[in-house]
Parts: sequence; structure tokens; C-alpha cells
Amino acid sequence: MVTTIPETMNALVLTAPGAFEIRRVATPRPGPHEALVRVGAIAICGSDPPIVEGVKFKGLWPPSYPFTPGHEWAGTVVAVGEGAVRFRPGDRVAAEAHKGCGYCRNCMIGRYQLCENYGNEAAGHRHYGFTTQGGFAEYVVASERAIHDIGDMPFDEATNVDTAATALHAVKRGRVAVGEDVCVIGPGAVGLLCLQLALASGAARCFVVGRRHRLKVAAELGAVPVDYEKVGDPVAEIRRLTAGRGVDAAIDCAGKPSTVRQCLAVVCKGGRVVCAGFPGNVELSITDIVMREIDVVGVRADPNTAEEVIPLITKGTVRIRPMISHRFPLADFGRALETFSKNLDNAIKVVIEP
Repeated sequence: MVTTIPETMNALVLTAPGAFEIRRVATPRPGPHEALVRVGAIAICGSDPPIVEGVKFKGLWPPSYPFTPGHEWAGTVVAVGEGAVRFRPGDRVAAEAHKGCGYCRNCMIGRYQLCENYGNEAAGHRHYGFTTQGGFAEYVVASERAIHDIGDMPFDEATNVDTAATALHAVKRGRVAVGEDVCVIGPGAVGLLCLQLALASGAARCFVVGRRHRLKVAAELGAVPVDYEKVGDPVAEIRRLTAGRGVDAAIDCAGKPSTVRQCLAVVCKGGRVVCAGFPGNVELSITDIVMREIDVVGVRADPNTAEEVIPLITKGTVRIRPMISHRFPLADFGRALETFSKNLDNAIKVVIEP
């Protein structure tokens, strides 16, 4: 494959907190063990609006301005850097956001999303779209360790490889086993994927707490829907449906203090609670956690799960298409961001096609 790579490209550039523009910038060039990818599609993640706003993660994400965010992308390799061996021009790939330094203790044991050199680019760490330039652009550079072959998977579906891999990590952290009951609170993209992967892991039932169109999609994907607007107390309703026992594992994908407490209340004795959002500080009863011996774990990104989830998407075990609600060109990023942030027109997953 021979591709002419332009000297400049269109990219979303954050210029200050809450300020952005589509700007012509220099097309990046791949360094050693990196690939240059022409972006076919990129999805807006729940972490992107606060990064654009520049307040919640001030000084961390982004570390400085100007900056191009975006990490849920897929596209075609057009060039590779010196020493790259995994990919060649023409390969179709999807990205994950984290690339560790490779030599700290956490990287060595496979927990590279917890790299001890986080944010230190000189040491080799990359967090694409967060601390390192991301993919809301026509081209993006990434380490060959942070991209994965997707075969013939459509690019819009492949934007959710990173999301699905994160959901798989959450299900694994919850140790979901065959025949168990699971609860997912928050049927956004991660929640809908946790639902599907819990069922794929053998869960007998997966209760999903939510409302309106997202809960309808969850039901279509196999959930036992629990509409909190109708039942009032979702914990009591799930307790009723489980004959008072509760569920074996509960996954919070809503990221609110109240939903974390609901997860704790809905699990059975010896149950597991998985926190997959950013709820902030949450007041919990440690006595209750001790007396019922509840495991409470956090989830960060998707270490070593992207290539596990790709075949599940390819064979249809995990369905992405029902979650994609909107598509926009890069030039309409502002409208796309508003649609996603304000949940306009039944938005779930909003995809940008540069």
C-alpha cells in the first residue's frame, strides 16, 4: 500500500479551558516502534467533555495547551517508524489509550495502565488523548503496542474496542461466574457493554438500572430492565426479584455517590462491587463492608483485554451497532459534543468521522 501523507491535516485543538477550534496542524510522523494511522472514525468518550471543559481534571488532562484529545479511534496504518514489526501500511487497527513505560514493576506484571512513570513521556509513557496528543484528527501516531488488528470490522464499530475492553476488565474485576446474578447501574456505553460481557461470561441474569431509551436498548441486549423512575427504589426491586438475596456482583457505570451506595446495598453477602466511573468522594459504611465481607474494586482502562474482546465483537457476541446513535464530521465537533454531553436525540455513542 502506497499512501501520500500530507504535510498538514485538520485536527481538533483545545486552545484553553472550554475553548477549541478545528485547525490545520502539521501531520505527525511515527517514531521508533510507532505507527501513523489515518483515522477512519473516533467516538466521544465520557471523559472527553470534562477534558474539553478543562476544570475537573485541570493540569492533569490536558497537561497543557494547545492539545488534541480523543482516544476511542480506529483507522488504517499508513506508515510505521523504525523498528516497528507488528503492523504494516494497509493494516486496519483500533486503539487503546494506555501505553506504559514497559519496565516499571506494574508494566512488567501487565498492569501498564497503572504505570509508575505515568505522564513521563521521556520515560516512554503515553496516555493518548489525555497526556499525549490524541485522535480527534485526520491522522494520529501511536505505539504499535497500543493498537490492535481489527480485520474487516467497520471503523465505527471498532471505535468501541477500547470501551468494550474496559467493560471486559470490569467484568473480570468483578469475577463474574457462570450462573450468577449481576447488576449494572447506568446503561451508557460502558454499562451496555458490561451487560453483554457479563452474559457472555455466563451470568444467569443481568439487571440493568436506568431509564428511557438507554434502558430500552439494554432490554433488547438481554438485560432484566429496572426503571428507577417507575419502581422508585431499584435496590428493593432487585432484592424482590432475587427473593431477597441480592446479586453476586454489581458494577457502577453511572459514577455517582448514590449509585455506588446502591451497588453496595444490592449485593449479597460475600458479593463484589466494581466501580467503573468517577463518583468522587463517597461516604460508605466500612462496618457493613466488613460484616458482609464485600469486595470493592476499582477499574482503570483495559489492560490486555482489547485483543480478547475483538473476536467477541467480530462474531456478534458483543453488539456495538445498537449503541451507535449519531455520526458527525470533524468540522461539526461542537455539535457532536453538545449532542453527547446533553444526551440530545437519544444519544448513546456519538462517532466522529474525520
